[in-house]
Amino acid sequence: MARVQRRLLFPLAFMLAVGFYYISSAHNSIPALRWTYESAIAPGVLDDPDYFWRQLSTHYPLQSIRPLPAGKPSRLPKIQHQFSRETGTERATRLGRQQAVQEAFGRGWKAYREHAWLQDELAPVTGGAKNTFGGWSVSTSPSQPSLIGATLVDNLDTLWIMNMRSEFEDAVAAATNISFETSSLTEINVFETTIRYLGGFLSAYDLSGDQRLLRKAREVGDMLYVAFDTPNRMPITRWDVGKAAKGESQEASSWALVAEIGSLCMEFTRLSLVTGDPKWFDATERITEVLKTEQSKTKLPGMWPISINPKDKNFHGDNTFSLGAMADSVFEYLPKMVALAGGLLPEYGEMYIYAVDAAKKYNFYRPMTPDNADILLASAVHVNKDGSGKEVPMSDYVGQHLVCFVGGMLAIGSKLLQRPEDLDIARKLTDGCIWTYSSMPHGIMPETFLMAPCPSKSATCEWDEYAWKKAVVASAEEDVTKLTKEKIRALADQVIFDKRLPKGFTDVMDRRYILRPEAIESVFVLYRVTGDKKLLESAWAMFQAIQKASKTELANLALADITVPAKDKPHQTDSMESFWMGETLKYFYLIFSEPSLISLDEYVFNTEAHPFKRLLR
Repeated sequence: MARVQRRLLFPLAFMLAVGFYYISSAHNSIPALRWTYESAIAPGVLDDPDYFWRQLSTHYPLQSIRPLPAGKPSRLPKIQHQFSRETGTERATRLGRQQAVQEAFGRGWKAYREHAWLQDELAPVTGGAKNTFGGWSVSTSPSQPSLIGATLVDNLDTLWIMNMRSEFEDAVAAATNISFETSSLTEINVFETTIRYLGGFLSAYDLSGDQRLLRKAREVGDMLYVAFDTPNRMPITRWDVGKAAKGESQEASSWALVAEIGSLCMEFTRLSLVTGDPKWFDATERITEVLKTEQSKTKLPGMWPISINPKDKNFHGDNTFSLGAMADSVFEYLPKMVALAGGLLPEYGEMYIYAVDAAKKYNFYRPMTPDNADILLASAVHVNKDGSGKEVPMSDYVGQHLVCFVGGMLAIGSKLLQRPEDLDIARKLTDGCIWTYSSMPHGIMPETFLMAPCPSKSATCEWDEYAWKKAVVASAEEDVTKLTKEKIRALADQVIFDKRLPKGFTDVMDRRYILRPEAIESVFVLYRVTGDKKLLESAWAMFQAIQKASKTELANLALADITVPAKDKPHQTDSMESFWMGETLKYFYLIFSEPSLISLDEYVFNTEAHPFKRLLR
């Protein structure tokens, strides 16, 4: 669509084309100007000095602001595979699968529209609604208790991508009435608000060029910027927005999750790029500078721990290191910032390489499987002192559904930063998640689980039934050194029966599936990078399994226990978080779309699956 519009403009005089571009706020940039920052902002559309959050007095004013990166973007290596023309049969199969995904989304959106409109989430069994995020009011009626929700904003770009233009227009009209001046909640999560609301508005703007969405992004950005008004300019991640609105002074906490403070840079940088105002870029660059300084000081140099101290800018106190929950996106955003800024911020690539080299050494492990699969999983590492007082990194071998994003991260990094050896690791990590899905009774991966590690990531690892059972008993906190082989086998058989453990698994601690996107995210990215058609079959198997187990009369729901026998229905939870439609179904839809739709060479996804336009030369 956009390419057709540009071809129609080219016969006109160049100045007329440029004039039309500025006046109409056409969003897709003219090729000769692609490397410049966005210039398509209508005069005065963002000049709103009377906006509430812009009027607040600043307690800790800045002496200087870091400018936006200057110069032409680099010609970064291509990420996407050069796809060949598909056959007629392949096209028919792909379109049929894409349609099935869109129908699943359409059912969910219709149910949300009818039963939970303007709320955060649909309750997919009872047809009610849940509100767990911002608690924002409707600007046209701020006294109303109505809560404008995460599902609405999270899915603006999904509606556009799926070509649901009528529904998109309705959603934009509703979203423009969100008021970010007050919240019914005592405390908001700055990270979640950033990735869902700011990311959602920015992405929908990048795709549609609708200036109303950019204005809302600016409003969210102005509100969130106040969370940085602290003595050391580190943000408050769990923020009392009401006190801030009253003009009370504030300071950063002495404890925060590293993901929640280190994963704001993509959204803030993109907002600065499209508005030309560097203040948001400056805000998160201050965090990045601390991350870079602290990266070599941690107990596992290269990695940042799960918890940090923003108040004292001490990011190296904790001893637990993970690419999963509570840390994930701080690592995910490193190569993505390279792509977003067109290579103009090389420090992100340097930090990424340092972190990934450490993770490859300590966090990745090969599990022992009954089919001797050559796969990898990523676990957390705890650095503790041994008997001699030396600090030693030790893996806990806990697998997480959430950490499945790592395969896609490594695939992107392998291309952007020309590290071809990492692509093989990306594939093994993604295959690890695919294997875990297929090994469960319902073909769905649990939240967390344990597996017995192989002696080495690279050597052959033959299945050993007794070694597996010994690990099962050890996972049940039995001292195997005091047990005979016969006792170990008997205890293991009982634990395996009681806990319904498939072969290879030594424990399943969290048996839920909450409609998470991370596995299909990496399958999608790896398919776009490699073109391997086997990944399409893996994606389809995953989609069918999830649909069979989670589909309700209204939409889809979270599952409380996916280890029950295949003949039984998994236990259900009346919950459908916004990321089911905003992330999981979006990735399923895109893997069955033509590769040119949201090309990874033109867009980069934030951690909530919102695609932002990359700076391109």
